[in-house]
Amino acid sequence: MSDEGAPDDGTPDDGTRDDGTRDDGTRDDGVPTDGAREAEAVALGAGRSRVRRLLRVGFLLVALGFGAWAVASQWDGVVAGFARLNPALLAGSLVAVVAALLGAMLTWRTLLADLGSPLEFRPATKVFFVGQLGKYIPGTVWPVLAQMEMGRDLGVPKARSAAAFFLMMPIQLATGLLVTLVTLGWDRYGGLLLLVPVLLVLLEPKVINGVIGFGLRKLGREPLEHPLTRRGMLTALCWALAGWACYGLHLYFVLPEAGLVFAVGAFALSWCLGIMTFVVPAGAGVREAVMVAVLAPVLDSGAAIAVALCSRAVIIVGDLICAGLAGIAARRGRA
Repeated sequence: MSDEGAPDDGTPDDGTRDDGTRDDGTRDDGVPTDGAREAEAVALGAGRSRVRRLLRVGFLLVALGFGAWAVASQWDGVVAGFARLNPALLAGSLVAVVAALLGAMLTWRTLLADLGSPLEFRPATKVFFVGQLGKYIPGTVWPVLAQMEMGRDLGVPKARSAAAFFLMMPIQLATGLLVTLVTLGWDRYGGLLLLVPVLLVLLEPKVINGVIGFGLRKLGREPLEHPLTRRGMLTALCWALAGWACYGLHLYFVLPEAGLVFAVGAFALSWCLGIMTFVVPAGAGVREAVMVAVLAPVLDSGAAIAVALCSRAVIIVGDLICAGLAGIAARRGRA
């Protein structure tokens, strides 16, 4: 008499079902079934998703750590800069920084949409502002890597994310140098005029599309489906100019005696020269040194250093506020 659960023919129960598959999802010949492969793929995808989440958390922690270090390392100067401000001026400076950062985000979003990946406002703010925290980490690749990773979740091809990111630099440099020449005078900074034609040529959509296409071919990638248009470029330039006006307003609140026009030019010049030092996180140190030199006609060196460090601290706080609000808004949008 056979044991309960054994087949009627007396053969041992090896877990094989009537359809020829075993309990472990394999056939008699040991080959996984479609269902087993799908389950394995789901498990692998879940594991990769967890790894990506851990990497994003690690990215945020490292970026925040470097941002805190940038402030703490010059704490005495930052305190001296804030001591000369009343709460109203400080609040105005911070609001102006947030507006300037919003202008930068809209510049990037315009480029991304023109390249074929329009994003709604909330998810666009999260990708841009959280990714921008990477600029505080030494090296130049962290912001673009973060934006490529988060953009992929929204269906944005990596090549398109990278193109929008790297197009922002010549746009901001060209508009920043033009703002410098208009506000600070051709006599003092006329030499910068030599860079403007080069940047304007680089901003011509036909030239940009050719450069991007060449690079993608060398990398063995498919060309961009939607080449950059002149309308998209002009819109991005307008947003960039609006951003410079807000950045100048931020510095004006920190140093109202310098005048608004001078403040716009002083910040634009210090930012442009600072961003050219690619190995320095967010132009740290270089931007402040240039700003101190530019402020020399209106401030002594000690006060100018305090103003420059105060400006840096306000911008860091603005970056954190924008990233935090963007993250909250994106979560509520999914709810």
